[in-house]
Amino acid sequence: MFARKVAVRLKPDSLTKFTNLMDREILPWLRKQEGFLDLIVLAVTDSREIATISFWDHQGNAEAYNSSGYPEVLKVLEELLDGQPYVKKFEVVSSTLHRGALIPRPEAETVVHEADLAPSGYRSYDVRI
Repeated sequence: MFARKVAVRLKPDSLTKFTNLMDREILPWLRKQEGFLDLIVLAVTDSREIATISFWDHQGNAEAYNSSGYPEVLKVLEELLDGQPYVKKFEVVSSTLHRGALIPRPEAETVVHEADLAPSGYRSYDVRI
């Protein structure tokens, strides 16, 4: 599995429009791309900095998207971007994505073990489906 991280600053007051474009135009289009697995969109609180991480089944599919699809996405988003995005590619060496961890689960069925809190604040979850 491969991941692409794209980081960029948005123009002032454009996060809502960016999020709407991602949800309504770009994500549905990405889901049709061969090898696309998932997308995570991150935003720094009270900042214009955002990052996206897309996950791909194989390096070849990620590279195909980078050369043909990504330029099209930039055209859709260009009026919202404050500068050139920074793109970095990663080989995923460990993940729970392939085990269905990103499937939405009802809150009522998630049990948090407070005793399992790590010093860094991470929690472990048992999920019943």
